[in-house]
Amino acid sequence: MPQVDKQAVAAAFGRAASVYLQHDSLQRQSAAALLSKLPAQPVPRVLDAGCGPGGMSRYWREQGSLVTALDLSAPMLEEAQRQAAADHYLLADIEAIPLADAQFDLAWSNLAVQWCDNLQVAIAELYRLVRPGGRVAFTTLIAGSLPEVAQAWQAVDGRPHVNRFMPVEAVHAALSGWRYRHYQPSIRLMFPAALSAMRSLKGTGATHLHEGRNHRPLTRSQLRQLQLAWPQQQGHCPLTYHLFIGIIERD
Repeated sequence: MPQVDKQAVAAAFGRAASVYLQHDSLQRQSAAALLSKLPAQPVPRVLDAGCGPGGMSRYWREQGSLVTALDLSAPMLEEAQRQAAADHYLLADIEAIPLADAQFDLAWSNLAVQWCDNLQVAIAELYRLVRPGGRVAFTTLIAGSLPEVAQAWQAVDGRPHVNRFMPVEAVHAALSGWRYRHYQPSIRLMFPAALSAMRSLKGTGATHLHEGRNHRPLTRSQLRQLQLAWPQQQGHCPLTYHLFIGIIERD
């Protein structure tokens, strides 16, 4: 699999920073699913890895945690800072975090590690930063997500226009060295039209394709084709995401 273009990923999320919160239903539902798997107890120090505009950083801070917000995108981190979402802010790559070992009670990462080159390296970095007795808690997307996008674009230009998310077997293989539990929920969002579904992807920055970004805007004809080819449910256009929730206990 080719390396992820981190600059392009950061740029895509940077473009979405100011409108992200209008389109983050998936992220909020995924965060709620991950939270539901954690014990309800105080967490003194939290790393929010891939913090975006800081919604979950703020959540943890309001719970009384000391929070470090980390993101690859400078505009996202600036947005989090504007919201006073965390105590510390760090512009960094999850696969190479410039912090000393065993600083946090929880390394939290919601829908960020799918943009990493190597999941095992990313998780090893998060694990390194957690003290013994702490946890790594993360979500990622797995293969089979966004089948509606793939099907609709297949009718337009024969290309799937969907990122190559890891098969679940590959995620398990990447986690094989750690003691972990996992869950695999699916989230389906409904939109009135194909265009609003596509806007929701763009609004969260999830437009960078691993094979390269398509800069050409949709023509009216393509939009009509997309709408016709999109698998519909009760007159709505769904987007289906398959999640992997992983919780690793630090020995």
